[in-house]
Amino acid sequence: MKKLLALVLALMLAVCACAALAEGVMTHEDYVAAELDSEVTVETYVQAKQSWWDNKGTIYTQAEDGAYFLYNMAMSQEDYDKLVPGTKIRVTGYKAEWSGEVEIIDATYEILEADAFIPEALDVTDLLGTDDLIAHQNELVAVKGATVVAKKDANGNDAAFLYNWDGSGAAGNNNDLYFDLEVNGAVYSFTVESYLCGEDTEVYQAVTNLNIGDKIDLEGFLYWYNGAQPHVIAVKAAE
Repeated sequence: MKKLLALVLALMLAVCACAALAEGVMTHEDYVAAELDSEVTVETYVQAKQSWWDNKGTIYTQAEDGAYFLYNMAMSQEDYDKLVPGTKIRVTGYKAEWSGEVEIIDATYEILEADAFIPEALDVTDLLGTDDLIAHQNELVAVKGATVVAKKDANGNDAAFLYNWDGSGAAGNNNDLYFDLEVNGAVYSFTVESYLCGEDTEVYQAVTNLNIGDKIDLEGFLYWYNGAQPHVIAVKAAE
């Protein structure tokens, strides 16, 4: 009965959310169905900011019904600073894809007055390796009870993580971190994207302190690069 009530409530909230959309604004379902290179308009909430340079910002966003990755959206440094997590924005741009990652490019935006929205991380532990995982692309997700397995560094040695995908980086260079985890008998790749979480962040330092065999829980944004490659924002010992 509790599960049925929860489902009914979720459906009611979804209906209310759709009814409240301004004219021309897409639901996430509409966005998914839209053709690549077509113009799209969505309302969504800032969750994290990856970078800003040359008056362009790259933003992770999510609404109640799905998530959007906004790539190199034109904006001033002043507006970039205003886009704190939970801020609602209306975005119009073009749907694009790069190596499997679906994103919005060449976009304009409007900051909207609204209560903040920060989602709970969706546990996708049992969705890894399934066709259902991509339905949650760019969402804040969690993976639990994963085991750190060895990668090969540039010298062929076992390592718990690599600086850069091929081990060509080094400490002090603010390189991306790459590490592999075994979940339910299969191995998956995860990344700490240094523009999002640099060397001075807790997650970066936590990953550089991992050992092969450690069991961990993590959270991150379900980025895609020729398959799922979550951009990790939090790591802790498995509960």
